Amino acid sequence: MTDAVPERIFHIATAADWRRALGTGTYTTSTVGVTLEEEGFIHASRREQVQGVFDRYYAGLDEELVLLTIDPARLASEVRVEPVGDDTYPHVYGPIHPRAVLEVAPLDRRGRTETLQSLWIKGMAKRMGVALVVMAVVTLVVLVVERQA
Repeated sequence: MTDAVPERIFHIATAADWRRALGTGTYTTSTVGVTLEEEGFIHASRREQVQGVFDRYYAGLDEELVLLTIDPARLASEVRVEPVGDDTYPHVYGPIHPRAVLEVAPLDRRGRTETLQSLWIKGMAKRMGVALVVMAVVTLVVLVVERQA
C-alpha cells in the first residue's frame, strides 16, 4: 500500500530548467541532469524531505536553484507515492505544466528558501561592492593624474 498524495509536493529545479519550462509550457527534468524521458517520472518530495534531497543531490551544484511548490490536483500527469529506501516519495509520471506550480522560491547554497529581504540584501551588497571598486579606481586615477601634473 502506498501513502496518499500530499496536498502539495515539492521539486528542486535549476533556475535554467524552470525558465526553459516557462518558455516551452512543460517542465520535464526528473532530477538534475536527467530527463523525464530517461527516468520515466519526475522526482518530487514532501516539504519535510526537501532539505535531505538538497543535501544528497544538489548541495555541490554551482547553479541557481529554485524550489517548486506543486499542487497535484492541477497536474494533468499522474502522481504516485512510492517507496524509496525506508521512506516514500511522490513521483510525477509525466510533464509538469507551469499552471500546477503555485510558488517558485529561490534556494540559497544551504538549500533554504530565500526571502525577498535576503535577496535584496545580497543585491545591495553586490552593488556596494561594485561602487567601492569604482571609487578605488577613480581615486587611483586622480592620484596618478595629480602626480603627473
